[in-house]
Amino acid sequence: MKKIILITGISSGFGRETSELLAKAGHTVYGTVRKNYDYKGPVNILKMDLIDALSIRNAVLTVVQKEGRIDTLINNAGIHTGGPIETSPDENIRLQMDTNFLGMVRLTMEVLPQMRKQGSGTIINFSSIGGLMGLPFQAFYSASKFSIEGFSEALRMEVKQFNIKIILINPGDFLTNNTSNRKHFLAPTGPEDPYNEQFKRTLDVIEKNESKGWDPVILAKKLIKIVDCKNPRQRYIIGSIEQWLSVIIKKILPGKVFRWILEDYYKIR
Repeated sequence: MKKIILITGISSGFGRETSELLAKAGHTVYGTVRKNYDYKGPVNILKMDLIDALSIRNAVLTVVQKEGRIDTLINNAGIHTGGPIETSPDENIRLQMDTNFLGMVRLTMEVLPQMRKQGSGTIINFSSIGGLMGLPFQAFYSASKFSIEGFSEALRMEVKQFNIKIILINPGDFLTNNTSNRKHFLAPTGPEDPYNEQFKRTLDVIEKNESKGWDPVILAKKLIKIVDCKNPRQRYIIGSIEQWLSVIIKKILPGKVFRWILEDYYKIR
């Protein structure tokens, strides 16, 4: 069945692949971008910034006025900061939380009245494997994703009465522009920073994993099936076997033992 879909962050990565596949599958897709985007394709482009409440309101209003409904909201957009907690700049911390969490909350709140009115809807929130375990030198990224986890679990119960479904997506490492974009949001470290050497070792592991990540189209194809599914699961962990197992192992092992595993993996000395 054809659906009206609003998806954030379609200029690259998951968003671009997913939005185009959804449109080609016959859905009417509106995709948001922060900056001017020279695009010629099947997706309707909306200018929107997750840290700008007015632009969020206008984007939702545009879709509702043109289509009369929003069947699916895909909260995909986000940024990925990195660095030691102690020496991370306040502006990076605020931008991370404002974009990944508070912006997603604002957009969801704008969409919910329409979904309640129509008596149905699906909201797909992008968390991460990093939203299920705290990752060293990615604390605020993990914190933003942990926030999405708790928010989604609470929201799922609140909107059940209105036939609105809440789905969590937990991707592992994918080959997106995260690595290059993160360089703009790294805490400035140097010889004087007490975390500098450890940070460089761990960041090297992180970036190598990302460089070997899966093609975003794999996740995009999975999302197409989720959007079309009548009874989707509450959560989809999408990543390598090792990443999927890490989530299971965390639930089984004592916390200290799992921490030792992560420390060894990320070369924490």
